[in-house]
Amino acid sequence: MQLKIKKFNELSNLELYKIIEARVNIFVVEQNCPYKECDNKDQNSFHLYYEKDNEIITYLRIIPAGISYPEISIGRVLVKPEYRKKGLAKKMMEKAISFIKENSDSKIIKISAQEYVLSLYQNLGFKIVSDRYLEDNIPHYKMIYKL
Repeated sequence: MQLKIKKFNELSNLELYKIIEARVNIFVVEQNCPYKECDNKDQNSFHLYYEKDNEIITYLRIIPAGISYPEISIGRVLVKPEYRKKGLAKKMMEKAISFIKENSDSKIIKISAQEYVLSLYQNLGFKIVSDRYLEDNIPHYKMIYKL
């Protein structure tokens, strides 16, 4: 399993295809949630993922401040079904937090967390800062992590 962190323009066509495929398979197909996948945030983001046997098994993107929120943010967090419950989401989020600490002067990371994975983010140190809301008909909470 190999960790990769790349800017958009460093991704090959095949890597970008695999990222979009993984995101659509999880968020659109598995969660039955049609949403705008191509949202023009990828071009300015860092893409962090683990690859195993030439397959993307986990993924997230780190979005600079001022794009989704005034703060830097993490989004599109996914783990392919066959790799879940092995601690990979936690490991990936820890890598993202470390990357942000080392490569930005940001003091806060903001996320929009699906309700069913709140405990993952809370165990990492994220705090809920909003009431429950629906995003694409899925319950979410805004959360922040203070660096």
